[in-house]
Amino acid sequence: MISLAGRDILHSWGKYVFTGAGLGLLIGVTLSMAGIYRGMVEDARMLLTNSGADLWVVQRDTLGPYAEPSTLHDDSWRGIAGLPGVAATGNVTYLTMQARRGDDDVRVMVVGFEPGHPGEPTNLIAGRPITRSHYEAVADEKTGFLLNEEVRVRRHDYTVVGLTRRMVSASGDPMIFIPLKDAQEAQFLKDNDAIINDRARTAANPGLNRPNVPGLLDAVIASQSANHNVNAVLVQVAPGWDENLVAESIRRWKRLQAYTRAQMEEILIAKLIATSAKQIAMFLVILAIVSGAIVSFIIYTMTLGKIREIAVLKLIGTPNRTIAGMILQEALGLGLAGFIVGKAVATLWAPYFPKYVLLETGDAVSGFLAVMLICTLASIVAIRAALRVDPATAIGG
Repeated sequence: MISLAGRDILHSWGKYVFTGAGLGLLIGVTLSMAGIYRGMVEDARMLLTNSGADLWVVQRDTLGPYAEPSTLHDDSWRGIAGLPGVAATGNVTYLTMQARRGDDDVRVMVVGFEPGHPGEPTNLIAGRPITRSHYEAVADEKTGFLLNEEVRVRRHDYTVVGLTRRMVSASGDPMIFIPLKDAQEAQFLKDNDAIINDRARTAANPGLNRPNVPGLLDAVIASQSANHNVNAVLVQVAPGWDENLVAESIRRWKRLQAYTRAQMEEILIAKLIATSAKQIAMFLVILAIVSGAIVSFIIYTMTLGKIREIAVLKLIGTPNRTIAGMILQEALGLGLAGFIVGKAVATLWAPYFPKYVLLETGDAVSGFLAVMLICTLASIVAIRAALRVDPATAIGG
């Protein structure tokens, strides 16, 4: 049996191919937007996995350390480590900033950690772990840093001794790991001018600089200059223990907030990236509407261009369902060609995005079904126009 749709496509294949390519680019953008959202979720999960923690202990009444600021004393781990079910603890600090690389700035998350404790970098692909207590760093490969390269964090230069992979923050910023003491200084210590001004204010305060109390001013200034804060204590639960029970014990006895892996994942996905997810969803809806409008316009235009041919088909007794099937097949063929192009270009340009793009098979299947549905709905206008054609048009010229 002769395929009317195939014959018509061959007759105007140039328009059909270019339309399919244009639609494919729109579909590629749509798949990429879905991949960006999936990548954000995967980044959040990788952040939790790479920390090596089962529990995150943070400041009370906060959603820290990723969604909100959190400050704890760096000796809080002592009381936590003594609780039943706690296998290991580790102090960490997190600071998102612009790290200096020569004349350029690189946005990174600086992580302060204690070697041998939860929070230390994993997935080393080159170099070695940090062995010195100061001025060494391990960087994620996405930063663009090379081994033995110097990177400036606040006042000090750090030598990159190791490289990691897929160590990123919840927002996709690559991580740089430095020793905890250096990170505490970078995060909490003020600049020189601010320190001088604070010391002058302290000296001018009669309550802190009493003449009959020698050494008081020096002690106050020393306490102001020292920093003993961290953002969180990461906890590993001993085998056989329920992490929810250990977390509840920490909340009850240490008056701190403790989140399990499931709770922290909920915070990151449902709260931290919720607005971005809604924005991406809006883009997906807009792209679907635009794609449907384009397919509808093209199929309608192609139908109007062959009014005489459709009239001839009606004149020789061709059933309406055959004519409608021809137009529907052309629309679905356009959608199929567009999806193939879109999937190909989305796969090709995904690695070049600044953030991780995760293209899942399930999203591709859902996208294909959505494209076929949109093309089916878009063909309705053209089918109605074709069915209203008067067979006399073929004779009337």
